[in-house]
Amino acid sequence: MISGLIHVARSSDPVAIECLADTLSALVAGVAAGLVGDAVIVTADSCSALETMAEGSGATLVVRPMGANPWSAGARAARREWLLCLEPGDIPAEGWIRSLDRFVGTAHPDLLLGRMRRPHTDLPARIAARGERVVGARSPRPGDVVRRERLLAGLPFSPRLKVRMLSARLDRS
Repeated sequence: MISGLIHVARSSDPVAIECLADTLSALVAGVAAGLVGDAVIVTADSCSALETMAEGSGATLVVRPMGANPWSAGARAARREWLLCLEPGDIPAEGWIRSLDRFVGTAHPDLLLGRMRRPHTDLPARIAARGERVVGARSPRPGDVVRRERLLAGLPFSPRLKVRMLSARLDRS
């Protein structure tokens, strides 16, 4: 099983709150399939809309300390071995449950990072993604499936973690 970590950068933005609802609703299929065990919403500053959404969805709301890494702060509250890092608006595409279930079920103990495919719109993001496949990733990004122990150990990843590309992909709402 995995925990969903959703980092909300701008909790005061109503569009971000609406996109968060889309992301949480997309995870429901993973809960029904027995893949997603819990969800953690991570933000720098809490608001009543986030508190209501967390309470209504059964997610844990984590207000991270100023300057703390959101993924590490969320990992402390997560209850599963694997963490799916997301941001509001991320919608896993069809087939993601099977792909992630296969990945976490067959991953060797030394494999720490799987990456879902994301639509890249700008050239620098595409170049950076290709480079990380070769030299490894220094930190997680939305769409990554990371072992909880690795995020608790701190960031940046040292040495760089080998990226295993997954057949699943993320879309945006």
